[in-house]
Amino acid sequence: MSIKRVYDKEIIDDLSITDDRLFNALDELKIVNKFLGGNSSSAKALKIFCKSINKNKIDVIDVGAGASDTVYTNHKYINKIISIDKNAGACKYLKNENTEAFVICADTSALPIKNNSIDAVHASLFLHHFTEEELIIIFKEYKRITRYGFIINDLQRAFIPWIGIKLLTMIFSKSKMVKNDGPLSVKRGFRKKELITLFYESGFTKYIIKWRWAFRWIAVVFNK
Repeated sequence: MSIKRVYDKEIIDDLSITDDRLFNALDELKIVNKFLGGNSSSAKALKIFCKSINKNKIDVIDVGAGASDTVYTNHKYINKIISIDKNAGACKYLKNENTEAFVICADTSALPIKNNSIDAVHASLFLHHFTEEELIIIFKEYKRITRYGFIINDLQRAFIPWIGIKLLTMIFSKSKMVKNDGPLSVKRGFRKKELITLFYESGFTKYIIKWRWAFRWIAVVFNK
């Protein structure tokens, strides 16, 4: 069954929410990433990226970081991590969870990072929050700051994952934010052809896209 992409804002998009509502949602999202493919999908994408540029480890900026758990669980492929989130509460959460984390509060479309100064950008469960027009601007910004390209770990938009996450959050989640945002995130997710079109319109011609359990896409996109 086909699901049309929607653009309704999620609760987590409200940057004024910087209290326990956000912290509890981030706690639950770490569980989701652990058991529903988030961490392993980023691991696979990082492995592909490193092999493609002939490096054992890379320096990474994790955008829309939240808890940054999908990168901190993958030190095998990463030298340095800079976590960036626009929500001050998310930045506070990450600093409390990991005192060694290097965290910057900033907008992903206008990053306070010098040109070609980092190996790669990593974005997990983040880019579905934006429109196609916004994503083209964002991808060009990632190209500006990176030496090699960027990594995407995001959701496949389809009926099965939508009904699945709706049932799982209804049964197991204690967070109003997660119960609302989980199913909505799937409806804001992507189809493979849509990602390809976005890359093309952003000026990228070299990329690798793979489907991962549970109903995720990983994309490794190269500057050249």
